[in-house]
Amino acid sequence: MRVIIAGGGIVGLTTAVALRAAGAEVLVSERAPEIRAVGASIGLWRNALDVFARIGVGDGVEALSTPVSTWFHDAAGTRHRAPGSTEADHAFALVPRAELNRLLADAVGPGSVRLGSRVTGFVEDGDGVTVRFADGGDERADLLVGADGVHSRVRDVLLPGFGAREHRGHHAWRGTLPSIGEPAGGSVLTVGRDRSRGGYTRTHGGATMWMVNQFDVPPLTGTPKEQALERAALLSENGWNSALAELIAATPEEAVLHHQILFVPPLPRWTSDRVALIGDAAHGLSPHIAAGGTLGVEDVGVLARALAREPDTARALRSYESDRRPRYATVREHARAVEHAADAPAYARHYAAFSHWMLAPRPPL
Repeated sequence: MRVIIAGGGIVGLTTAVALRAAGAEVLVSERAPEIRAVGASIGLWRNALDVFARIGVGDGVEALSTPVSTWFHDAAGTRHRAPGSTEADHAFALVPRAELNRLLADAVGPGSVRLGSRVTGFVEDGDGVTVRFADGGDERADLLVGADGVHSRVRDVLLPGFGAREHRGHHAWRGTLPSIGEPAGGSVLTVGRDRSRGGYTRTHGGATMWMVNQFDVPPLTGTPKEQALERAALLSENGWNSALAELIAATPEEAVLHHQILFVPPLPRWTSDRVALIGDAAHGLSPHIAAGGTLGVEDVGVLARALAREPDTARALRSYESDRRPRYATVREHARAVEHAADAPAYARHYAAFSHWMLAPRPPL
C-alpha cells in the first residue's frame, strides 16, 4: 500500500511511523521548509503514549517527557480536585513539540518526508487516488490521509463549506523560557475571574511553559505581553501566584504567542473510499481541555488497526470513522462542560469526568 499524508505535524508524522511500521510505503507532504512545531509543549495522556509504544517510538517519547500531576487552583490559591477522582485522572506527560516532531521525522526517515510541498487537491477512482500538489505535479496512492490541521486543504476538497471557524471571544497567550526559580510544582491550571484561566509548569530541558486564556474577551489593547499580564492579574488575588506574572514579564515580547482560537465544526463524514481525515483536520477543538493532540494520536492507532485488519481500504476507512465520530461527539459534550465551569471546583469535577472517560479501557476495533 502506498499512502500520501498531507501534513508533517505530530499527527501526520505519527501516522507515517505507524503505517510504515505496518509495511506501507509512505510519503509525508509538509508545506513548511523544515519540520517545525507551533507552540511550546503538548500534554499527552496514557492513551497517546500507548500508541507511541506500539509503533516503536515509545522510549524516545518517554525520554522527552516531563510527568505532570494536575491540580486546579482558584484565584485565591486554594487547590481543588474532584471528590472521588484518582491520581490517574490527573496524570499526563508534557512533551516539547519541536523535539517530538524531530523524533518522529527521524523515525519516518528523510526519504519519506517532502518539505516545501503542499497538497492542493485529489481525484479518486476505483483503483486509488491521484493527489495534486501546489507545484503542478501529481502522484498516485492507495490512500490519502489529511493530517493538515484546522485549515486542512484535504477537508476543503472532501467537504466544501466546513472550514475552521472562530471560537468567538476565546483567546490564548503562551510562551516558553528557561526556568527562573518559580516553584517546581507550578500552577498547572488556575480558574480566575472573568472566565480567565492559566498557569505554568516545568518542561523538558530546564524550561518552563506558561499559558493564559480567556473566554468572552473584550476588545484587546496593548502588546501581546501586556494582554497576557492583564489576564494573569485575574488569576492571582493577593499576589499568591506572582510567579506566573514574573514568567510572562521575563518572556521576550517576540516570544509571546497569541491566538484567536479556532475550531472545526462537526463534520458529516471523515472519510471517502480512498481519503481519511485525522487529527485537527477532522475534529480541531478549542484547546481548553488540552486533549486534541492526545486524541489525534489515538486516531492514528485506530486507523492503523483498521487498515491492518481489513484489506479493503474503503471498508477499513468506514470502520475507522464508525469508531471515531461517536467518540468525538462525547468529547464535545465534555469540552462544553469544562468551558462553562463557573469556578475551580466545577472545573475540577468536569475535567476529572472527561479524563476518566477518555482513559477508560476500550474494546479493540
